[in-house]
Amino acid sequence: MQSIPSLFIAPSPLGGRGVFTAAPIPQGALLEICPVIVLPGQDRQHLDRTGLYDYYFIWGEEDELCAIALGYGSLYNHSFQPNAEYRADFDGPTLDFYALRDVEAGEEITVNYNGDPDNREALWFNARQLGGR
Repeated sequence: MQSIPSLFIAPSPLGGRGVFTAAPIPQGALLEICPVIVLPGQDRQHLDRTGLYDYYFIWGEEDELCAIALGYGSLYNHSFQPNAEYRADFDGPTLDFYALRDVEAGEEITVNYNGDPDNREALWFNARQLGGR
């Protein structure tokens, strides 16, 4: 797992825990490369009944699989105005997180859970303050 050394986990005003940075991060910087554990798509029905429900990713070229991200990958909170994005590397297999804009020291790093930073479709949970778990 590769990540920027300034990343840390702390309580989030969006709810639960979140990923923050102790140092400024420039736009376009690679924040983290998170290995993933890829599971068969039929495992989703089991995951949906566990505490992993909000933490796995739909995976595969045809969304036929699911994956658990290691590192901080499953702890980034949601925002419809994210300062980061994730990109799936199906060959890696990894989730790679990048800064969409300059991120200030102390700022929480957020992503749009819909996968596309501009996607405003409703989420599967009630997002507080346009973000959070």
